[in-house]
Amino acid sequence: MAQPRFTSTIVVRPLPEQTDPAQQRYGFVYTVTIRNTGEVAAQLIARHWQISDLRGSVQQVRGLGLVGHQPLLKPGEQFEYTSWAQIATSQGSMQGKFIGITEDAQCFESPVAEFALVDSTALH
Repeated sequence: MAQPRFTSTIVVRPLPEQTDPAQQRYGFVYTVTIRNTGEVAAQLIARHWQISDLRGSVQQVRGLGLVGHQPLLKPGEQFEYTSWAQIATSQGSMQGKFIGITEDAQCFESPVAEFALVDSTALH
């Protein structure tokens, strides 16, 4: 049986307009590129993120679609989107997974390894 798989890469940068250290708010924008590295066409239908700050606070973000889209990707095709997150410390991390479904209704998950949220301007 052909195996479905999505692989993702993430680029993060500080989001100054959503950052206010006096209010303990640090914003980060992240751009995700998701490539179908599997052997069959599959649709991205949902995501689940765990967003952590240095104090141990964890936000869970789950939902259908990716910024309003549920793209169908053939092998080799990719989809890119940009979103943002806000945490209470100048450093933190995100990790999660994308949920997909193949054209023959096989559901699968593609994990996203932990990546850093770091505002280097706040480091001393």
